[in-house]
Amino acid sequence: MGLNYILQHLDCPGTYARILFVDFSSAFNTIIPGILHSKLLNLTIPPAVCQWITSFLTGRKQQVRLGGVTSCIRTVSTGAPQGCVLSPLLFSLYTNDCISSDPTVKLLKFADDTTLIGLIQDGDESAYEQEVKQLVLWCSQNNLELNTLKTVEMIVDFRKHPSTLLPLTISNIPVSPVENFKFLGTTISQDLKWESNINSILKKAQQRMYFLRQLRKYSLPQELLIQFYTAVIESVLCSSITIWFGAATKQDRNRLQKTVKTAEKIIGAPLPTLQDLYHTRTRNRA
Repeated sequence: MGLNYILQHLDCPGTYARILFVDFSSAFNTIIPGILHSKLLNLTIPPAVCQWITSFLTGRKQQVRLGGVTSCIRTVSTGAPQGCVLSPLLFSLYTNDCISSDPTVKLLKFADDTTLIGLIQDGDESAYEQEVKQLVLWCSQNNLELNTLKTVEMIVDFRKHPSTLLPLTISNIPVSPVENFKFLGTTISQDLKWESNINSILKKAQQRMYFLRQLRKYSLPQELLIQFYTAVIESVLCSSITIWFGAATKQDRNRLQKTVKTAEKIIGAPLPTLQDLYHTRTRNRA
C-alpha cells in the first residue's frame, strides 16, 4: 500500500517522497493499561471485555533468575507481555487514534512498525513536518518514546534536478538518512528497485539449501523432501512476491529460478516455477 501511494504520487512532475521509518523504545513495555482501557471504551468494546484486558495487564508478578540466584518478586502494571499473542493486537488498538490529518501524509501502522510517508509537491514540506511534530506530541501524551537513534528516513526523488534537502530533526536530533531499509521483512531501496531485496532472499534461500542436501544424503523420501522445500525454501523465495516480482529484472528472476532448478536436481522431481507462484498469489490477492 505504501509503495502504491509513492508510485502514484511520483507520476506527477515536481514531486518526491520522504519516508520516515519510526522506531519505538520498548513499545509493548510502555503501554499504560488505564489509557488503553479508555481507548477500548471509545471503540465501543464491551466494558466487561475492557475490564478483563485491564485486569490481565495489571498486577502481574515477575522475577529474574541468573544461574542459581533469583531476584525478589516484583509486581508489574505497565506494558503487555512479550511473546503474548494478544500483545500486538492491544498495541494496534492503543495506537488506533494516532492518525494523519493531512491527505498528503500517509501514516501506515503494523503493530509497533510505524511508517510516515510525506508526498511532497513543489518542495512544500510543511504538512509532512507538521505531521511529524504531531506524531512526537501524540507519543509524549501516550507514554511512547521515539528511539531517535534507530528512527531513519529515506528520500525517493526522481526529479532531473533535485535540490538539496535539509535533514529531518526530531527533538533537535537529526534523523539519519538511509538508502535501503528492511521493512516488514522486505528491503526497500531508495531507487525503488529490488536488487537488494532479491540478494537478501537468495542468500537466505541458498543457506537453507544445505539442509535439503543433507536430508537427501540421508535418503529422506521424495515426498518429505518436497514438503521441506515448500516450507523452508520456497516460503523464503516467495516472501512478499506479489510486491516485488513484477518489477524484478529478467536477470534477477533467472537468479531466483536457478535456485529452484538446483532444488529440483536435489529432490529429483519438478517444482512450481516462481513465475507460476507469482501469478497464482497475485490472482488470489485480486
